[in-house]
Amino acid sequence: MGSLLPENDEVRSELSPRVFSLARILLGVMLFAAPLPYGAIYTWAWASLTILTLLVVILWIVGSIQGGRLRIGYSPLYAPLALFLALGLIQLFFHLTLTPIATRESLLKLATDFALFFVVIQLFLGCSFDAWRRLGIAVLIFGFLFSFLSILQFLWDPGRILWVSRYLGGPFGPYVDRDHYAGLMEMVIPVSASYVLSRPRRDPLNGLLWFGVLVPLVSLLLTGSRGGLVSMLVESAILGWIVIGRNPLPGRRMRVAAAGLVLVAVASLFFWLVPNYVLTKLGTVNNYVPEVHMGSRLTLWRDSLGIFRDHPWAGAGMGSFVTAYPPHQTYALDLITEHAHNDYVEALAETGLTGSVLILAALGLFIHMIFRSLVVQFRDEPGWIQLGAAIACCGLLLHSFVDFNLHIPANAAWFAFCAGLASLSGRINPEQEECLGLRS
Repeated sequence: MGSLLPENDEVRSELSPRVFSLARILLGVMLFAAPLPYGAIYTWAWASLTILTLLVVILWIVGSIQGGRLRIGYSPLYAPLALFLALGLIQLFFHLTLTPIATRESLLKLATDFALFFVVIQLFLGCSFDAWRRLGIAVLIFGFLFSFLSILQFLWDPGRILWVSRYLGGPFGPYVDRDHYAGLMEMVIPVSASYVLSRPRRDPLNGLLWFGVLVPLVSLLLTGSRGGLVSMLVESAILGWIVIGRNPLPGRRMRVAAAGLVLVAVASLFFWLVPNYVLTKLGTVNNYVPEVHMGSRLTLWRDSLGIFRDHPWAGAGMGSFVTAYPPHQTYALDLITEHAHNDYVEALAETGLTGSVLILAALGLFIHMIFRSLVVQFRDEPGWIQLGAAIACCGLLLHSFVDFNLHIPANAAWFAFCAGLASLSGRINPEQEECLGLRS
């Protein structure tokens, strides 16, 4: 029997990395496939995200048991996120919601995103350089292929999704709304660009990799999304400020110059491909807030605040905006208003002051966590990719002031993924001997 114990330990140590690797592969497949069914807006699509996320969590637990220990990475964000979920449960069980069915659906989606955020931290805690390198390459390849096919679709017929027979108005890629495609690119591009910036300056593949960043940038501009344009400009400004002002490593000006050349190439390719109506739409970016296809955004936000006045403490109930809004609507409209086109205003209406305080606390903690150790982040590839993930979150949070990207399940899942990566900032030891399944 004594001779079997080392063998069992060896088998267990080999199985554990395999299980964690399988969990990461499943996580990647889920994130890459999520945007394809119109951003996973249908019930079967977002329910599939929930089931796959649960499977990833189960694989992490199984791998931890096989490895002989259950190590849980901590994040200060767990507390406000758990309290926010508890608020939704209180709304549901104490009948504080106008639409219980919608609140249950919202809770399922929030729980999925919370679980995804949690398991990303666990799966990437303490991983090797090779693990993060593979992550950066995977996101870069996904962004290039996804955006390249979306551009081809746009050039073929800008009013249709190829596998949908009817015209949809303003689709791009597999998204019915171009602004939501732009929201996805706002997260993919910073992670891809940061990965390329992390590579050696003289690597002969850098030019090809920068082209892989250029194509998603062009696709974002082709959407004509003004919120996407502003968010991308802010993301570029944040990245430029960090690389120039906070990077202690040599060669930072060369990196900025390379990024500048990429932007020039993007602009050249964009103006060569773009139709006039896209330029016309982008030209109205200074008048963005007053416009929305259903009426005035400012009027929509003001009317939405009427819900908050009626339900100031706990809100009208998560997911209840579509029910609560009509009594406060001040302009005639044949269409149903499902969202406030402002995730913060909608959250205030649905969760009241209690939910808003929790959201502000989570945002404050998140911003403090992701930018507190910038110097450390520039030492290695994991830090660069984490920086890109942090900037990606900032871009989508900015876009959320004029849209509802966080209510699109695929984009919410990508946001949870990026937030999980960014939350590891300052907590990763790339030199440690083992990682959860991606040790080279």
